Amino acid sequence: MVAFVGRERQLAALNALLADIGPRGNDPSPGQCLLIRGRRRIGKSSLVEAFVDRAGVPAVFFTAAGASTDIELEAFSEAVRSSTLPERAVFDDAAPGNWSAALRQLAGVLPDDRPSVVVIDEVPYLVDRVDAFEGILQRSWDRELSRKPVLLVLIGSDLSMMEALGSYGRPFHQRGREMVLGPLNPAEVGEMLGLDPAEAFDAALVTGGLPLICAGWRPGTDLWQFLTTELANPVSPLLVSAERSLAAEFPDSAMGRTVLSAIGSGERTFTNIGRAAGGISHSTLTRATQVLVDKRIVAAELPISTAPSKERRYRVTDPYLRFWLTFVGPYLAEIERLRGDLTLQRVKAGWTTWRGRAVEPLIRESLARLLPDGDLPAAPAIGSYWTRSNSIEIDIVGADREPVAKRLLFLGSIKWLENSAFDDHDLLALQRHRTAVTDDPVPLVAVSRGGMSATGLSATYGPAELLQAWQ
Repeated sequence: MVAFVGRERQLAALNALLADIGPRGNDPSPGQCLLIRGRRRIGKSSLVEAFVDRAGVPAVFFTAAGASTDIELEAFSEAVRSSTLPERAVFDDAAPGNWSAALRQLAGVLPDDRPSVVVIDEVPYLVDRVDAFEGILQRSWDRELSRKPVLLVLIGSDLSMMEALGSYGRPFHQRGREMVLGPLNPAEVGEMLGLDPAEAFDAALVTGGLPLICAGWRPGTDLWQFLTTELANPVSPLLVSAERSLAAEFPDSAMGRTVLSAIGSGERTFTNIGRAAGGISHSTLTRATQVLVDKRIVAAELPISTAPSKERRYRVTDPYLRFWLTFVGPYLAEIERLRGDLTLQRVKAGWTTWRGRAVEPLIRESLARLLPDGDLPAAPAIGSYWTRSNSIEIDIVGADREPVAKRLLFLGSIKWLENSAFDDHDLLALQRHRTAVTDDPVPLVAVSRGGMSATGLSATYGPAELLQAWQ
């Protein structure tokens, strides 16, 4: 299935959990619980649905919708009634009046002699809307559900809430294993779409590795053919996925959307973000940026060096959302008038500049996966360095810790242009910047899309080498 390219490891982990159901050591409880978290539209629900379909065991799949407690409870009962659980008819005869009763009744209809699967999707909605839901879930798991041979799968898109659900001091602490589902990585995107390494990185930036968006990319076509088709269709996943995710993330907070749009437009400093967001107050901007950081939508980063710095910068973590906020979101009205051709021209005009900065975090993550390599050591922290005036910017900084390092391990530069190699002028600029931050002969690294003509570097990488880090 197209949506599950690259998900073999996660499916194998789910199958292993199902196979492991049964009494373990001194714990007589046969049940297993798994908490899955990941950004919206990343394919969490589709992954679990595929697993359930292939597992061939009795199962119930319930998705919360953020409605009132009574409506959610009725929807849960209906999900059980339409499930493949053998005793599901019990829910026809007796409708539970609250969530404690519903989970107790569910435990009563689960098989005792064979494994089953219970999936509760969008758990954060229940935590937010149902009083003491975490405690209810914990008691039900401890007293009833875990004593059945069941795999309980809890799914959520609110990353901070799902992470907190299993954290120390919370009712469900240490009661479930955790799985973080990320997007398809560049190698998986390239394999899925039949692209060469450089094109695979371009596709990863535009689609964010979201399976639903990748599914609309015809294998073998290039970026501009894909964008021409998608921008001509006002309901394509490339256009609507971000809007739907943001509506779910910020149902009652226009300010969060406003600040995110300012960051997505390219503003990186606190002052400039506030100005682009309409001159909002310092305290309002502080709260809004903290919400975005807590939700993992935005990263707040400091330069890595041996000296402390307060020059914090912000960026959108999801490359697809970053692309959408820059090129698509502000021009939806234009696209809805079927003038996606104008939007496409705007993308082409700004593509090289936008891509040059957007690809940097992906390259740094590639290096973190690839190292150690030859004479280049593994680095506990890989980031970048800048000054307030931007007179010195170093794309890659490897260090023993962040943001204040005891020792810099290597410095590097990224030149991500099709037809321009990393040359001696680029090397000279990197050497000057090294002198400005350290007196040590720290190894120098170059990453280039268009090849290398400079010599004397400790390591060099192109798209093919970087893609190997993900394979």
